[in-house]
Amino acid sequence: EICLLFCLFSLFRGIYFRGETGDDVVNVFYQKVTALPGDQPPVVMVTYLHFLHIRQGGLYWVATTTADSSPFTIVEFLNRLAALVKDYCGGLSEKSVQMNFALIYELLDEVLDYGHIQTTSSDMLKNFLQSEAVSSRPFSLFDLSNVGLFGADTQQSKVAPSSAAARPIQASREQGGRSEIFVDVVERMSVVVGSNGVLMKADVEGEIRVKCFMPSCSEIRIGLNEELSIGKSQLRGYGAAVRVDRCSFHQGVRLDEFDSHRILRLCPSQGEQTVMQYQLTDDLPTAPPFRLFPTIERDGTGRLILFLKLRCDLPPKSSAVNVCASVPVPKGAVSLSQELSSPDQSAELQSQNRAVVWQIPRLAGGTQLSALFKLDVPGLSSASMLEVGPVGLSFELPKFSATGLQIRFLRLSPVQPAPSQRWVRYVTHSDSYSIRI
Repeated sequence: EICLLFCLFSLFRGIYFRGETGDDVVNVFYQKVTALPGDQPPVVMVTYLHFLHIRQGGLYWVATTTADSSPFTIVEFLNRLAALVKDYCGGLSEKSVQMNFALIYELLDEVLDYGHIQTTSSDMLKNFLQSEAVSSRPFSLFDLSNVGLFGADTQQSKVAPSSAAARPIQASREQGGRSEIFVDVVERMSVVVGSNGVLMKADVEGEIRVKCFMPSCSEIRIGLNEELSIGKSQLRGYGAAVRVDRCSFHQGVRLDEFDSHRILRLCPSQGEQTVMQYQLTDDLPTAPPFRLFPTIERDGTGRLILFLKLRCDLPPKSSAVNVCASVPVPKGAVSLSQELSSPDQSAELQSQNRAVVWQIPRLAGGTQLSALFKLDVPGLSSASMLEVGPVGLSFELPKFSATGLQIRFLRLSPVQPAPSQRWVRYVTHSDSYSIRI
């Protein structure tokens, strides 16, 4: 039983569903969660009250309970609630939540009844919700301003804009029943590269997400690589080997054609759902996407010199966006000067985090960029030189799959009488990418 539930829109605003706690409960949670060092545990206890929270879209989603409830149930409910808000508002952000406050309140009123969970099904809830969602950004299929950021070729050699699927599921009614299905292959890389450039660890976690905007959706069939191998068993097919170590599927996916033809069958509901999750451990089918060549030395005046060369080993037609390199430096470092190889880059010394942060908006495959930093460190010694590094990289790789997993085809069965758009997109981003120096 959830005695109180609220979503923190900024950090001081909430929705209350039972009055068994004080009005200052939001401030109590804020003080507790900001006082925690490092990673925040999902459960925080204050006297008799338990706070269970997750963080998605830059927002805290918090439930409180005084009863002896299952924390796993409540955390799972919060994840499903965040997915519902994303489906009905088009995205998770403070702005979208503020603009759809009435819709979210109505949604919570149907999902919870005096702290008891009723349903988290988008198909069932759409029959009871009356409020219309307000999109934070109008959707236009012909707006290709963000194609370079996130998008991929479709079967008709078209490209869907990055904001194409970021709209409410109710928008399909407003657009005259336009039938569209978006399939996103999203992968997260965890990589550790040694100081000699040797790959020490490489893990990839991926998932296939389907977001459906079809008013009456029939069965869809998603064809994956025929040569896809699960585990280190005998390789399949005659093409390039594509392997994952383990995978799991949504309960609504039928697998009668998966073993023989690598085809997933499902009848998706309106909204977004994850149909498949997979993992590749301690292996990459290709070389890591980035190589770093650092030079660290102390000049004659005792200043710290950092010279970084970052090379992107992606194919020439690919590129990385939102690349950020963070280099830890000794305590008390003061920035003196910096030289960057192109004007669109930026860099700063973050004294609080004791790191030099180098930001690159876009890095094309097969190219290399460099940066030179001069820092004044009081009392710089050989021991303090060891405090430099390792370098942490964060990035996004549009139209790229680290495992090589591809969507071979996406078919509707039976064929819809009205024309439908089927968009397939790929993106790989960093979960933890560390380079020792």
